[in-house]
Amino acid sequence: MDAVKIIEATVTGLGYELVDVERSGRGLLRVFIDKPEGIMVEDCQLVSNQLTRLFMVENIDYDRLEISSPGLDRALKKEADFVRFAGEKAQIKLRMPLAGRKNFIGVIGALNAGVLQLDVDGTTVDIELSNMDKARLVPTF
Repeated sequence: MDAVKIIEATVTGLGYELVDVERSGRGLLRVFIDKPEGIMVEDCQLVSNQLTRLFMVENIDYDRLEISSPGLDRALKKEADFVRFAGEKAQIKLRMPLAGRKNFIGVIGALNAGVLQLDVDGTTVDIELSNMDKARLVPTF
């Protein structure tokens, strides 16, 4: 089983959603978690303690472990993310241009058969999830 699957099983078992896992230079392993009522420092500590013990048992290599909430500009990765945040504003970057554009900012609409409807200034744009490079929520204040 790969590290991401082990992390996801553990995080889910503790009652959290695994949003993302990033590996960066110098052995940093960053794990983003969420739950409907939001993430507190105690949640990060609980997950960190559990994963640290698990990584020793599973012999997963890392130098530093960082557990974090996804933040207000949370990444959208799974179909369930787009369903959960329907009606919210998102910034989407595509792999291949659509109508000559790769970047879109709009309100998340319906998701049908892997195609997201995004309201961009009153115009609905159909975006295939398979063509998405990155998607993030756009915080509104």
